[in-house]
Amino acid sequence: MKAKVILGFALATALAMGSYLAQAQGGVVVSNQNAQQIALLHWYAANQTTQIPVGSYPTSLAFDGASMWVANGSSNTVTKIRTSDGTILGTFGAGSGPTALAFDGANIWVADGGNNTVTKLQASTGATLGSVAVGSYPYAMAFDGTNVWVVNAYGNSVTKIQASNLAVVGTYTVGNTPVALAFDGTYLWVSNLGGSSISKILANTGLTVATYTVPQNPWGLAFDGTNLWVVSEYNNTVVKVQASTGTVLGSFPVGYTPTSVAFDGANVWVGNVGNNTVTKLQASTGANLGTFSVGSNPRAVAFDGTNIWVANEISNTVSKL
Repeated sequence: MKAKVILGFALATALAMGSYLAQAQGGVVVSNQNAQQIALLHWYAANQTTQIPVGSYPTSLAFDGASMWVANGSSNTVTKIRTSDGTILGTFGAGSGPTALAFDGANIWVADGGNNTVTKLQASTGATLGSVAVGSYPYAMAFDGTNVWVVNAYGNSVTKIQASNLAVVGTYTVGNTPVALAFDGTYLWVSNLGGSSISKILANTGLTVATYTVPQNPWGLAFDGTNLWVVSEYNNTVVKVQASTGTVLGSFPVGYTPTSVAFDGANVWVGNVGNNTVTKLQASTGANLGTFSVGSNPRAVAFDGTNIWVANEISNTVSKL
C-alpha cells in the first residue's frame, strides 16, 4: 500500500570562491569551508540553499554535456538550464505529464506519462522531432548507445525504441510496476517496485536473463562501472549489487523515503523525499560522507561532471550542489 500511495503521488549559482561567498537566488550566502575543501569534495557548501526555479512538479533530470534538462510534470514542459551558471536557456512543450528524461548524444527524450508516448526533442534548439506510442504510464528511460528504453510502470513492461528513427523495436515483459532503468554497457537493469526485484535484460535482444530479489520497494538505480546501486524506499536504504552475479554486497542506511540515486565517478548520491535531503556515500565502501538539505521532495538526482543536481518536486526548483 505504501508503495502505491507514494507512486501515485510521484506520478500525479554562481560560486565566488576567492572570498568564500556565493551569490544565491535570494542574496549572499557565506561558506564556512575554504576553497580547497570545496573543490576537492566537489561539494559547494555555499550552494546548499541555492535553488533555481523551474516549472511545476519537476520529476526528472538529464544532462546533455552542457545543460541540465528538467521535466516539469504538471506544466507539461521541460526546462533547459546552462549548468555553468544556472541560466534558464528555454522552456519547451513536452506532451502530457512528463515523467522522465534521457539524452542520446544529440537529442532529449521525454516520457509523457499522461498520454503514454515518448517525445524526441533536438537538444540544441528544443524543437520537437517526433513522438511515439509506448506502454501504459512510461516512467523512466535509458539510452544504450543505439536505442532508448522506456519502462511502462502500469504495463509491467519495457519498450525499446530505435533512437535514429523512433521505430519501436519491441516491448518486453518485466516485473511488477517497473519504475527505474540503468544500462551497464551490455545489460539493461529494471527496478520492479511492486515485485521487490530487479530484472537484468540483454540489451541487444530484450531477453530477461535473470531476476534478483532485493529489499522491499526498490526504486532508483545507478551503475558505478562494476556494481549496481538500488534504492529501497521502504527500508530507507540503498543496496549495492554486483552486476556480474546479482549478489548483494551490502545495504547502507540513507534518509527517509529514498527514491533516486546517481553516481559521480566516486560517490553515490541518494535523494530522500521524506526528509528533503540527499545522502552522499563512498561507492567503494558505502561509508556515509554526509547528508545535505535541499528543497522539498527531492525526486531526482543527476551529475553533470562536476556538480550534483536535485529536482525538488514540491518546491518547483532544482538545487545545484
